[in-house]
Amino acid sequence: MKVKAIYPGTFDPLTNGHSDLVLRAARLFDAVVVGVAANPSKQPLFSLAERVKLAEQAFADCANVQVIGFSGLLAQFAKEQHAQVLLRGVRAVADYEYEFQLASMNRQLNPELDSLFMTPSEKNTFISSTLVKEVCRHGGDVSSFVPAHVERALQAKFAKA
Repeated sequence: MKVKAIYPGTFDPLTNGHSDLVLRAARLFDAVVVGVAANPSKQPLFSLAERVKLAEQAFADCANVQVIGFSGLLAQFAKEQHAQVLLRGVRAVADYEYEFQLASMNRQLNPELDSLFMTPSEKNTFISSTLVKEVCRHGGDVSSFVPAHVERALQAKFAKA
């Protein structure tokens, strides 16, 4: 049986922490879908199309990783993708409490979907998309937190602002 995992998120922007989890998951599963959530309630800096493109560039060399934008319920998206595993990154205890609630809800909505929590590599535990945007917005160096093409996209966004 081939096992497919979904790693969902807003990825606004994609960070090295996200990339690390995807690459590690790609070694564990037959297929990994990076599900880029539209999530307009978060008022993302990048459009859905831009976030999908940035993620596609990051994983272009990974044959078993596919990037797909989606809106709506994650549990439904997982069914449509025939995924068995929902992959979530957990950086701290506060993340776990929230993720535990999500996992329980998703299990109710899609009993065939099992949640798997992965911790980031130690060098990435403090990185969040929100912090990266703030540092870049104020002219700080984010090169060690995001892939180079994402850094350029961030700089271009903030240059226009």
